[in-house]
Amino acid sequence: MANAALRIPDRLDLAPRFTAADAARLNERFRGVDTQEMLRVALGEGLLGEVAVVSSFGAESAALLHLVASVDRSVPVLFLDTGKHFPETIAYRDELVRFLGLTDLRILQPDAERLAARDESGLRWSYDPDGCCEIRKVEPLARGLAGFDASFTGRKAFQAATRANLPRFELDGDRLKVNPLITWSKEELDGYFAAHNLPVTPLVAMGYPSIGCQPCTNKVAPGEDPRSGRWSGWNKTECGIHTPIPDGDPNQPVF
Repeated sequence: MANAALRIPDRLDLAPRFTAADAARLNERFRGVDTQEMLRVALGEGLLGEVAVVSSFGAESAALLHLVASVDRSVPVLFLDTGKHFPETIAYRDELVRFLGLTDLRILQPDAERLAARDESGLRWSYDPDGCCEIRKVEPLARGLAGFDASFTGRKAFQAATRANLPRFELDGDRLKVNPLITWSKEELDGYFAAHNLPVTPLVAMGYPSIGCQPCTNKVAPGEDPRSGRWSGWNKTECGIHTPIPDGDPNQPVF
């Protein structure tokens, strides 16, 4: 497929960055292509326009960050500092940045006025986890992604039923969301960590295979769904940054 088929519009024109047809063409072009080669071509040929990695610096984050850094260490990495993380997560973030030589870490934080107005006590997570995630994750990421055409995520199909059928490339508003590890198994991830001697967050050994904000993350027993410890007791499986945006809904953040 020629690069012209995936034109990155000038920011002054009104054409969309990407369309569903672009995502479909990318999925077809890279069908059967391994992850390393896909990233090398997509980044090397500029197929994604301005792109960033969105990373939680969680249990498996080092794999995607290492893959991207192996192609280009200067790709921006966006981290949502919600103010509710485990201290171990912040320490692990800094360790990985040094270990991988990442050169453009961008720390996104909630708007102070919004926090004061909607979560003055800091306890909104305890009675309205969706609202807490909106203030501390969804809104800051929307602002952080404003200048980007695409983003990489670390989602894998084995993590949850809601992720089982995700494609490598999907449309998110008029941006692309790219899931390089979507087909990887837990065994493949473990093998990649071992092969490249990647550091592991200490929270995994403490019983947290899926890690979010400290108040909303519980330990998981062996054999349980890795994400079963997230928002335990609530009918909630995602924080909101990966929730599809309804077409034409002006009340939904576009990112």
